[in-house]
Amino acid sequence: MNNEIKLVVDAVSNEKNVPKEVVFEALEAALESATKKRYGAEWNIKVVIDRQTGDYETFRLWLVVDENAVDEFGDAIGVQNPDAELTLEQAHKRDAKLAISDIIEEKIDSIAFGRIAAQTAKQVIAQRLRAAKRDQVADEYLQKVGQLIAGTVKKVTRDFLIIELGNNAEALLKRGDMLPKEMLRIGDRVRAYLQDVKKDARGPQLIISRTCPEMLIELFKIEVPEIGDGLIELKAAARDPGSRAKIAVLAKDNRIDPIGACVGMRGARVQAVSNELGGERVDIVLWNDDPAQYVINSLAPAEVSSIIIDDDTHTMDVIVQEDQQSAAIGRNGQNVRLASHLTGWELNVISEQQAQTREQEEFERISSLFMDNLQINEALAAGFVEAGFTTIEEIAYVPTQELLEVEGLDEETLNQLRSRAKDNLLTQAIEKEERLEEKAPTEELLALEGMDKQLAYQLATSDVVTRDDLAELSVDDLVQIAGIDEEKAAKLIMVARAHWFIEN
Repeated sequence: MNNEIKLVVDAVSNEKNVPKEVVFEALEAALESATKKRYGAEWNIKVVIDRQTGDYETFRLWLVVDENAVDEFGDAIGVQNPDAELTLEQAHKRDAKLAISDIIEEKIDSIAFGRIAAQTAKQVIAQRLRAAKRDQVADEYLQKVGQLIAGTVKKVTRDFLIIELGNNAEALLKRGDMLPKEMLRIGDRVRAYLQDVKKDARGPQLIISRTCPEMLIELFKIEVPEIGDGLIELKAAARDPGSRAKIAVLAKDNRIDPIGACVGMRGARVQAVSNELGGERVDIVLWNDDPAQYVINSLAPAEVSSIIIDDDTHTMDVIVQEDQQSAAIGRNGQNVRLASHLTGWELNVISEQQAQTREQEEFERISSLFMDNLQINEALAAGFVEAGFTTIEEIAYVPTQELLEVEGLDEETLNQLRSRAKDNLLTQAIEKEERLEEKAPTEELLALEGMDKQLAYQLATSDVVTRDDLAELSVDDLVQIAGIDEEKAAKLIMVARAHWFIEN
């Protein structure tokens, strides 16, 4: 029986308050390290300690590898470490039943357990305890991601602050995540939103922010009890940190005024939020499932005359009177920018006069389109536009009855116009086909894995016709040209570049 090992295990377990199994594992790791120093760093060593007696055995490990194996570039990888790997032929000399990836254990002489091994074991235990503590902190704060946390400023640098959270936990507050002109000194208490917990070798990094919209939402949850009770829902928030913010609210109970509840008696609740954010002015907006009404609410106090919605581009033209335009846009465009972030729509604020001018220009553009392509007079072209028709395709294929509602248009004339419209569309299609043939993708581009014909011809219209043309693109360029997601774009580019690596 190896009493020395048993004594070390008992002593360290009691001193560090860790399970004996952790100490045994650390001792095994220490003995393996010491054995490698005697025999060679390239050896694979395994030490097994009997938990009951303290006796231990040492094994040299061999991995059976395929000597003909190659990597993804076609290079031979066979035996990489002759001191720890055997070919299948060599392994069969020991045991004919062995196969590739099997492990062979060869018993060797164990080194004596002495002072150096014991000291190494203590170091290993200390390292594992620190790692366990870091993992414990990470696991604790992973559950708090998306919440407000508070701490004390421990360190201030030019680029970031370290916030002490207690229990050996620290958070990183970057300068870009601080409010503008915010001055925090060592010892100051600070509250922030926990965005992420990143694990690395030095320990978990807790990433916090005081500028994100989520912090505004969490502050209102603290100040407004009705939110916690589920009577009021916070739908969205947008911020210009330290200056102005907007938050959209919805009452789940019709008897509750959500804006009044968030403002509080004499503005106490919203003022408490504003004070935490360095005096940031907060507009509370009533959420609405009608996008147009939601936008109108978000632009208050400016009054909106009308809205033109374009679902294809997800934009809205917000039309206001001349005296309301500056209020709707806000200083440096702040009001409309926050409203756009809050609603998720791209908003363009224009005056009624600008809207009339734009409408007249669009009217003239479409009228000219009809006059040039259908060979009709200005009056008939204007009649089509006034009836809501905007493209040649509509003239060619919209049901006859709808088109006959245009003033001054009879069936005979309509048939002539429909024939001209179809001829015009056919001519355009032929011209497009000819342009595509001039810029046809090469066979090597069409043959790439993940490439389809439609995408290849789409790339060709942007002068990407060969495999090398695609390989030279960045991911952002390909996403913009083809309208595909970044993951697919990255894969296509790597496939296109594969021949470069093989040639090199």
